[in-house]
Amino acid sequence: MKDNQLNIAIVQSNLVWENPVQNRNNFTAKIQSIDQTVDVIVLPEMFTSGFTMSPQSVAEPMDGETIQWMTNLAKEKNAAIVGSIVIQEDNNYYNRLVFVHPNGIIDSYNKRHTFTLAGEDKVYTKGNKKLIIEYKGFKICPLICYDLRFPVWARITKDYDILLYVANWPKARIHAWDTLLQARAIENMSYCIGVNRVGLDANNYEYPGHSAVYNVLGEKLTNLKPNTEGVEQVVLSKSHIEMTRQKLRFLDDADAFSLK
Repeated sequence: MKDNQLNIAIVQSNLVWENPVQNRNNFTAKIQSIDQTVDVIVLPEMFTSGFTMSPQSVAEPMDGETIQWMTNLAKEKNAAIVGSIVIQEDNNYYNRLVFVHPNGIIDSYNKRHTFTLAGEDKVYTKGNKKLIIEYKGFKICPLICYDLRFPVWARITKDYDILLYVANWPKARIHAWDTLLQARAIENMSYCIGVNRVGLDANNYEYPGHSAVYNVLGEKLTNLKPNTEGVEQVVLSKSHIEMTRQKLRFLDDADAFSLK
């Protein structure tokens, strides 16, 4: 990695329904295929199971097989690996984003906005804390799927450089996904990464991908094809963030507010 740059690999993939072993195997092959230098590898939401409302079928503890798998691969690739999985902890289920550093340190974020339309709020405990990860000179704010619809939660009150969303976002509302990812980048003057799955799930919902990275001005930097599995890399520049913010200074005029 060059100074002040971060090489991101976004992995757009189909998911095998409620089958962590097969999903881990599939992602192992995709991650091993990355033959260039990479700093962060981003997987979708609930990447071991699909967007299941039966957490008891796939839930793991924080010292379970998937976390160990992520830890081993992060060390092997010398890259952080991030995605969300179903975690059971203290008799609760969480849709938890896990960011595993190459040195084995783990940061985690519990999805704040559980998706009531699918009943996620009935089976998963929602989080209440935003996470800012410091990694290789960048500050990353990771969020999950439905969080994208709530700009106040994502608003840059604590300085960050990158918004990162992992998702199972269906085809029926994919225009909102495209539009809101770009909007979050523009309004927060940050890079915005969105990684969404492809394929059909067991409920016959279709997911078209549309994974993308946008820069501080909302310009799209990636070209992954919809409805297709693939891995794409893009280099993010700290100087792009700093120079654009200093030149335009839009964040200086932001409204102050507090969250309840």
